[in-house]
Amino acid sequence: MAFNAPVQTCVAISDLHPNTSHPNVAGVIIGKTDVKGFPDRKNIGSERYTFSFTLKDSPEHFINVSSWGREDYIRALSDNFRIGDCVMIENPLIVTKDAEKEERYNPSTPSFYRLLVSENHSTVRVCSDIEADARLLSLLHLPVKDPQDFYSLGDILANGQSLDGRVINILAAVRSVAEPKFFTTADRRKGQRCEVNLFDDTVPFFALVCWDNEAIQLAQTWIPKETVLFIADVRITFDRFRNSMIATVTSKTIITVNPDTKEANLLFNYARELAETGGLDEHMDRTGDQVNLDTIVDVFNVHQLKLRAQQNPDKPETIYAIMYAFITTMNLDSSLSKLIRNRCAKCRFTVSEETQSCSNVACPGLGDSAEVITGFDLLVDLTDHTGTLQSCNLSGTAAEKTLGCTVDDFVFLTDGQKTALKWRFLLERCKVYLKVLLTHKARSGLRVNVLSCTLADPGEVRQSLPSSGLLMQN
Repeated sequence: MAFNAPVQTCVAISDLHPNTSHPNVAGVIIGKTDVKGFPDRKNIGSERYTFSFTLKDSPEHFINVSSWGREDYIRALSDNFRIGDCVMIENPLIVTKDAEKEERYNPSTPSFYRLLVSENHSTVRVCSDIEADARLLSLLHLPVKDPQDFYSLGDILANGQSLDGRVINILAAVRSVAEPKFFTTADRRKGQRCEVNLFDDTVPFFALVCWDNEAIQLAQTWIPKETVLFIADVRITFDRFRNSMIATVTSKTIITVNPDTKEANLLFNYARELAETGGLDEHMDRTGDQVNLDTIVDVFNVHQLKLRAQQNPDKPETIYAIMYAFITTMNLDSSLSKLIRNRCAKCRFTVSEETQSCSNVACPGLGDSAEVITGFDLLVDLTDHTGTLQSCNLSGTAAEKTLGCTVDDFVFLTDGQKTALKWRFLLERCKVYLKVLLTHKARSGLRVNVLSCTLADPGEVRQSLPSSGLLMQN
């Protein structure tokens, strides 16, 4: 295989052999690890440095490449290219790999060999955009594993701790990418961590954790709700803090971004439909978004919250807030059809009462009789001395906990009991936990979801509000 530019003839990865003389190998980098240092056994007190990457030159063939040497050389070489770059490796050493040892910590490859790049004998050259072969770049969208060999996020949660410690493949869409967090360990080594929230048509939230700087840099390029990932050989563990399963990127993991496969295209269309209609946010909100209320500590009044939400309109930020406010509208005595909704168990879109079918054209269960979840779907107004948040959504388990009754209990209440329940909250100051997002799809410009609502403790109100200038005269 050769690049468009007039360079040396390349040997295809499938044709490599230890007897190949002075080979030149070209391909696209599909995986890469961070630089690491190890004690040098030959020179006590000094360290040798290494990193590795995976090179692909055809849909079926890819190979692991590693380099050892001085710190300056290894870091300079590693900094020269990233995942997604096309490179030419001149005169690498071709070594027969020990598959059991090699693939314990490196990606599994179909090649019988691995390549070694040395400072004295080898060169790695990054190819310019003009030189880069379009055929090589297209390989970035082909998974390294069977595109049908993956677990859905729902399968992972269903299997639970039986998957703890297993290495599997996942197909999922990106919900959000957090900013990297940097830290220093007890032995003064610097580290970093980045968490990515994934979703698919079975689960609205699943954590993918990246520790390697290379993986973190790749994750920062992913566009939420527009990126689908095929994650090969990711480690699944049980996170006791979350009480849930999570995935962790390791040195074995190869991530294919927006794979060119039928399964990935279906998931991409599903994610796009949810994003365009706001269904993804509904899905997240109605399943609780797995928000730990103890992590929400910022107190706002209405005016402050609106200003905060509008700070960055080009890249809206989800805001979690506490508000001490009065409920000024809560129409619990409306007709049941306005208070209770039937929603699809798969995507949380509304289900037509007449046809009993999901209203989401991208629903994975479209065409089948919808499995229905019935829940509260209330709208409340929250008011303090600075203004009013209108049409805040109070639904699902948050509504049940607020009202102290289930949907089944509520439908059997008399009109008088519903009115009495309403007046337990109406014009009362409440402590409300909110999730707020700026969006043009909402009439007010804000999508406000109530995560929790309880009658406020007067002592807590006095302690919390004066420092923020929020105290309202009763």
